[in-house]
Amino acid sequence: MFESAELGHRIDRKTFEKEVAKLRAELLDVQYDLLQKRDFPVVILVSGVDGSGKSETINLLYSWMDPRHISTLAFSSPTDEERERPFMWRYWRALPPKGKVGIFAGSWYSQPIADRISKKMKRAEMEEVLDEINRFEEMLVNEGALVLKFWFHLSKDAQKVRLKAMEKDPRTAWRVTKASWARLKTYDDLQVVAGHVLRVTNTAHAPWIIIEGTDDNYRSLTVGHVVRDAITRRLAQTGKTSVPVAPPIVAAIDKRTVLSELDLSRALEKKAYEKELAKWQGKLSQLMRDPRFQQNHSLILAFEGSDAAGKGGTIRRVVEAMDARQYQIVPVAAPTDEERAQPYLWRFWRHVPRRGRVTIFDRTWYGRVLVERIEGFCDEDDWLRAYAEINDFEHALVQAGAIVIKFWLQVSKEEQLKRFKEREKTEFKRFKITEEDWRNREKWDAYAQAVCDMVERTSTGRSPWTLVEANDKNHARVKVLRTICERLERVLEGK
Repeated sequence: MFESAELGHRIDRKTFEKEVAKLRAELLDVQYDLLQKRDFPVVILVSGVDGSGKSETINLLYSWMDPRHISTLAFSSPTDEERERPFMWRYWRALPPKGKVGIFAGSWYSQPIADRISKKMKRAEMEEVLDEINRFEEMLVNEGALVLKFWFHLSKDAQKVRLKAMEKDPRTAWRVTKASWARLKTYDDLQVVAGHVLRVTNTAHAPWIIIEGTDDNYRSLTVGHVVRDAITRRLAQTGKTSVPVAPPIVAAIDKRTVLSELDLSRALEKKAYEKELAKWQGKLSQLMRDPRFQQNHSLILAFEGSDAAGKGGTIRRVVEAMDARQYQIVPVAAPTDEERAQPYLWRFWRHVPRRGRVTIFDRTWYGRVLVERIEGFCDEDDWLRAYAEINDFEHALVQAGAIVIKFWLQVSKEEQLKRFKEREKTEFKRFKITEEDWRNREKWDAYAQAVCDMVERTSTGRSPWTLVEANDKNHARVKVLRTICERLERVLEGK
């Protein structure tokens, strides 16, 4: 879920200064329009890891907008009075009125996340709290509020660098405490807990916007743009506010994506490939026979990728390490009439494996947010809603003991063209190339954006995406096998 917030997003100083003057004027304009109409309040939640720029961003919004019509609410441990009331009581009372902006620094998410990391709260208890929060936020939106939730992310190394820099600066040293360094030690736990919380509460009516906090200019401009655009869109609406079916798509303003940052030049020479292939196939064969896997887990391998990216050849190298009685390969094409008469996940539900078994999907349920989205085979509401439905589906699989490993194989546009032409010239490969493949090439950019949205919204802590650089088939095959083995080992060792 945090992959796109670790790409090193940056905005240079010159661009920032050029953009900010215009942005400040536009923020003031929408703020005064909001104040004049008084149709709805704006609730902004600012959360994230220590040192990611939460306080700086709040201060910046105060300087960019009219502070007389903004309130900031900060919450620490509940008082005795608050403990005697419902969990949400102190937040109910702090909500901004219509026409005003309320910024929550430390919101209704802070305590459940902290309590879960410290083991003070059981998972079931946290789920109940999150369900309560979802209903509360839905109520806010139905009552007219615009809810914006920001999560500022830093990698572990970036957080350490940021804390050290703050500690050396007299102006910020006071903000770095022993607790700050103690929380750095629980960084990995925070990512697991926060990732789950964000997934469960990333709803249509109150979406999370995850922003990389490494570069101050990028973080500040992104927040300013999101706030301005959200209020502008809402002011333009007429009639009663309707709750959307899914969170809107927010693109990175510097155009860097999880696909654009892949190094497609990665390659493996034949001799090294044969050595690595034998190593990881042998390891996978051993893991498939491990009693811990046989008795407690199943394995689901989901393969997606660019046309001609080598999914079929990669799958063949994977199953060479398995007993044929142990696995099933499910090739996914257009749904049949029987499948169209059911929910779109139905045809995948049918192939969920038992413990000790493996199901390999060659194309998957992600067709709803890829080909069906791009080709218009379903309504926008359907594919927007599908992200949450897919996450819930995979969460249920993992809860039942399945190990879900998802691969996206990516080739460059040039390499794809080369492979298309090779398929047309090779007699036994002609069946692999169709007119549909050529049509899909014309929508390359649209598919690329859909893939980035897919990874952003469905790469969860227990079902992450692995992006595979597939211009070189040797590299791709070994990376897939290595990923499967390493993931299986981590699960079986309870890590």
